[in-house]
Amino acid sequence: MIVSEIRRCLEEGTEFQGELLNFRKDGTPLVNRLRLMPIHGDDGIMTHIIGIQLFSEANIDLNRLSYPVYKHGAYLKSSNPDPDSSMSEHNFNIHQPDYCGILQLSDEVLAHNILSRLSPRDVASIGSVCTRMRQLTKNEHLRKMVCQNAWGKEVTVKLELSTKKLGWGRLARELTTLEAAAWKKFTVGGRIEPSRCNFSACAVGNRLVLFGGEGINMQPMDDTFVLNLESANPEWRRVKVTSSPPGRWGHTLSCLNGSWLVVFGGCGRQGLLNDVFVLDLDAQQPAWKEVSGEAAPLPRSWHSSCTVDGSKLVVSGGCTDAGVLLSDTFLLDLTKERPTWREIASSWVPPPRLGHTLSVYGKTKILMFGGLAKSGSLRLRSCDTYTIDLEEDEPRWRQLEASALPGVGPPPRLDHVAASLPCGRIIVFGGSIAGLHSPSQLFLLDPSEEKPTWRILNVPGQPPKFAWGHSTCVVGGTRVLVLGGRTGEEWILNELHELCLASRPEADP
Repeated sequence: MIVSEIRRCLEEGTEFQGELLNFRKDGTPLVNRLRLMPIHGDDGIMTHIIGIQLFSEANIDLNRLSYPVYKHGAYLKSSNPDPDSSMSEHNFNIHQPDYCGILQLSDEVLAHNILSRLSPRDVASIGSVCTRMRQLTKNEHLRKMVCQNAWGKEVTVKLELSTKKLGWGRLARELTTLEAAAWKKFTVGGRIEPSRCNFSACAVGNRLVLFGGEGINMQPMDDTFVLNLESANPEWRRVKVTSSPPGRWGHTLSCLNGSWLVVFGGCGRQGLLNDVFVLDLDAQQPAWKEVSGEAAPLPRSWHSSCTVDGSKLVVSGGCTDAGVLLSDTFLLDLTKERPTWREIASSWVPPPRLGHTLSVYGKTKILMFGGLAKSGSLRLRSCDTYTIDLEEDEPRWRQLEASALPGVGPPPRLDHVAASLPCGRIIVFGGSIAGLHSPSQLFLLDPSEEKPTWRILNVPGQPPKFAWGHSTCVVGGTRVLVLGGRTGEEWILNELHELCLASRPEADP
């Protein structure tokens, strides 16, 4: 009742006074006289809470309480337990001074109320404490709950197919340590014709989708292709749609709500665009439909975009038809009946740029990296990193001071690849890099660390020679796919390079 009253007062912003029963480490009861006083701003909104606690000794008979507590006698070792007593073994075990109190809880309470709230790494460590903890932490249902709490439901749904033979425990370990990461090259059937560059691609479940691009003589393309990676022999197939957006290149393609595709901006026959088209890939008769989002941002190309909460499109930067670099950020919620663009007005914004990447981590946080940025009167490749949390009342861009050993941080680049891993870390590689740097070298960053640090990830296998533009995406949560390669001016789109983040299920015995 007291806890419910505290919760009610906090929700309503009213003062609370009451008494709580607490215990010292040795089990001695205490009375906690608690007072909570809300502080309101000029607008009447509660901004702070002042709490005052006064402790005093409590004269309470613990043996009469109706709920289990640590009793003082529990730490007194029994000198001569009676082996004939039906309770002697129970009492003897509980009264041992070296008996861990948490182990007195039931398996259900340990699993659902404690272990499931820990990180995958911590759960793996606890499994080595004792036989009982090992048995609890090996439970697949518990391991799935741990991954879902740590990575989110949307991510674990994508990972479901990868756990059929691996199991959640092994999958969590491999995604945390990246011990099984490896490059692999393979060839798929079908052809994307005519040949093109500057297309955009994204993942829809275990399907890879490509839209548009720049064809011969700068011809803007308007076709849609799908590669189903679940089939025994994957091959590119053109999607038959009843209508298509105007052809374009330098646009972005994103996935929303599991099966929706959304196209924004780019360069078409009539110049730059700022329109939005949506396609439900699972519809019986797929058709691109234009979304008339009010207060649309300026037409642009070579911008970057990402999706937040599975339904919100975020667009940042790019270039206008006059060649001006942009620094704005807009959000469009496509679940609303009448979607309206909203500019995320930050008190400070990163320098204008194009060819950068936006990566989502922590559900509502976005990391911006690289691009061709304005630096005074010059335009230079960038390796700067910025973050913003859209969940804040007033979201604001901040520069992330990511440290690195000399020669470890990623060199400045644009049109590179950035892939968000299920555990919140971000991989950066490829792109247009000045000098003799290898574009296929992998760099790893965890932006949620107290002191984020760039690390080089050494991965065996055959990496791609080229990786830039909107040609890469994460499929199923464990596979980073790079579309094709380049020979001269032609893109070879039937060759794929895959960065496997976890062991493939079919490789298991």
